[in-house]
Amino acid sequence: MSGPSGSLAPLPAWLLPVQEGARAITADHLTRFTPPSDGSARPGAVLMLFAEGPQGPELLLTERAHDMRSHPGQVSFPGGGVDPGESAVQAALREAEEEVGLEPAEVRVFATLPDLWLPPSNFAVTPVLGWWAHPTGVHIASSAEVHAIHHVPISELLDPEHRVTVRHPRGYQSPGFMIGPDNDVILWGFTGGIIAKLFDFLGWTQPWDETRVRDLPAHMLAADPRPTPGLLDIEDEPDRPHEDI
Repeated sequence: MSGPSGSLAPLPAWLLPVQEGARAITADHLTRFTPPSDGSARPGAVLMLFAEGPQGPELLLTERAHDMRSHPGQVSFPGGGVDPGESAVQAALREAEEEVGLEPAEVRVFATLPDLWLPPSNFAVTPVLGWWAHPTGVHIASSAEVHAIHHVPISELLDPEHRVTVRHPRGYQSPGFMIGPDNDVILWGFTGGIIAKLFDFLGWTQPWDETRVRDLPAHMLAADPRPTPGLLDIEDEPDRPHEDI
């Protein structure tokens, strides 16, 4: 599978297991929700972008603007709804360009994961996996949507010291990661779940202390009227899903 530039540099050796895993993984490995068979779910896509950073292999993530009406501060993949006539790949690359100024031609799309269904919003979301061989830099292109951009080393995501169980005030919990320069940014929910489940499937996950609990911080709750784990929220823009808890 290729993106707009199928002739880009070949995948590095460390990424080949991800490509092979994406071919074998099923939706059941990632979630208990699969799209309805009648095709009624609306299509969405997110970009899981891998690159080689100063500290080795990394993932590109965004932190949702802190003043948004729902789920402020949520860490997520760039992504949104698939417009009429678009493929999931095209939508994921377009959203990344709109949110963080990513140049689509620089990305080699090498796989997609199975569609994941988000019942309340009825979106079938396709995670698109891309390789950014020669990053030229990104920036916050939409400050209304993006508070910060995080280049997260995969070694940190795999480090047991960065793993936590995240607890929402309503009582539910989910696996999460601590990221950011000071390891004080919480990654959890939909994005954290995809990363955790994919790493589990690849056999990359290291044992970690699941009793280490972090409460969801107040700035991620202030405008969250109906938090639901593992779902996309589209309250801010009805025709375009936002990736959230």
